[in-house]
Amino acid sequence: MGPLRLPSLSSIFVAPASCHRSPAIFRRLTKAGFYAQNAGEREVSGVTIGEVGNLKSNSRVQDRVITPRSQDFNAWYLDVVANAELADYGPVRGTMVIRPYGYAIWEKIQEYLNSKFKETGHSNMYFPQFIPYSFIEKEASHVEGFSPELALVTIGGGKELEEKLVVRPTSETIVNHMFTQWIHSYRDLPLMVNQWANVTRWEMRTKPFVRTLEFLWQEGHTAHATPEEAEKEALQMIDIYTRFAYEQAAIPVIAGRKSKMETFAGASKTYTIEAMMGDRKALQAGTSHNLGQNFSRAFGTQFTDENGQRQHVWQTSWAISTRFVGGIIMTHGDDAGLMLPPNIAPVQVVIVPIFKKADEKAEVLGAAIAVNEVLKSAGIKVELDDSDLRTPGWKFNFWEMKGVPLRIEIGPRDVFNGSVVISRRDIPGKQGKVFGISMEPSVLIPYIKDKLIEIQASLLDMAILFRDSNIVDVSSYDELKAAICEGKWARGPWSASDAEELKVKEETGATIRCFPFDQPQGSKTCLMTGDVAEEVAIFAKSY
Repeated sequence: MGPLRLPSLSSIFVAPASCHRSPAIFRRLTKAGFYAQNAGEREVSGVTIGEVGNLKSNSRVQDRVITPRSQDFNAWYLDVVANAELADYGPVRGTMVIRPYGYAIWEKIQEYLNSKFKETGHSNMYFPQFIPYSFIEKEASHVEGFSPELALVTIGGGKELEEKLVVRPTSETIVNHMFTQWIHSYRDLPLMVNQWANVTRWEMRTKPFVRTLEFLWQEGHTAHATPEEAEKEALQMIDIYTRFAYEQAAIPVIAGRKSKMETFAGASKTYTIEAMMGDRKALQAGTSHNLGQNFSRAFGTQFTDENGQRQHVWQTSWAISTRFVGGIIMTHGDDAGLMLPPNIAPVQVVIVPIFKKADEKAEVLGAAIAVNEVLKSAGIKVELDDSDLRTPGWKFNFWEMKGVPLRIEIGPRDVFNGSVVISRRDIPGKQGKVFGISMEPSVLIPYIKDKLIEIQASLLDMAILFRDSNIVDVSSYDELKAAICEGKWARGPWSASDAEELKVKEETGATIRCFPFDQPQGSKTCLMTGDVAEEVAIFAKSY
């Protein structure tokens, strides 16, 4: 299949009304198959750049078009999703097909989180996708919060169903139905499970990975004997999400508590990790809910305590979804495409052999294969692109588009010298290219590993710098409005009412993203009312 094209994606995923789709003018390839800034006459690996584009190819190099981020962020995002081969559109409006490379990123997220869930005593299981509508109705705030997004099944096997079924929007209701059958005594607690599943929410305005009718996620559900245990669990899981975001995805999220208005339907408290995207909008990247006894009372989920008394259990639920893939794209990507942190990159290193003459092919490919095996044996995720169908320049372009952290180039001169050329994805052009790195495993392996660690740290540092330079401390409503108008996040003391919070949303389009766990010391005055405030809140426009 050829490269995806923006019109296909934009025809199915609705862009925000304020976004104007401008012409895609940034052409990724010159006729020689290289970036324009690299197309001068110079030698790399014994082959002249100007000559590489003349190497024979069995198929034409097609231009890959990327709209500059600064010109149209939404169009840029769709271009990257398409050209990096992360997703395609499904036949139902607002759905997507996650392609292998996009799914591989999701698998890296799964791999890390799954190990952390099991380390903290959780077991994987699976609940049905179809939920009786009566279950949703049992918890009043839950049905009110989800009703507009529900997908319902009313006919099955050609007959109208006696009770309509909800296609899973989340699983608190069916989980409680089953917990009621499994939990009888304090000896059955805590009960801690997780499922990897799909979810359906009938969104009106969609964006691939970020907001689709159907998406993938993990959702954890736990039941406890005391409120203290439930609160400890909810905080533990948001901490796991925070560490994942920083250590694996290199996204410097801000962890905190949601306001009452933004709390999950049916929860007592919602904790969140909020990430700043490249357009400075906030992305709710993961949540952990302390459900209190709201669902256990609705479903009668009780246990007999050590004193022989019947008690309702205290519960939590928590989730991260494929939305996080969108967050990675929008945090680190640039005009060249995707840029992946090494810790979650499906391919950490790509090897591109370069040869001009037929008699050079065997020795260059032999060296490339040897380097490939050396790196694989060291546990590095490496890909050897030895296809004859594309030029080296096209391959450089393609793998940069896919965000591979390091590229190794091997040409005839490199083989002669026993060395390779290494380019970093996060440092474009000559500055990111190093010549003469020995092929000897004792040199190459530690060099590659060190560079991967450097890139991981560099991406996090750049994201932190971007985030911190776009958060404004405010002390009045006028200052808040000015900050939001500039597209920034506003951070200020808040103790105002729900009605005043709604006023901010209606007048600025921004919401309280969270009350951060990390709070400044000292006395505070609410930016809206002038009353005493105990906490600062962060306001921002969001996805």
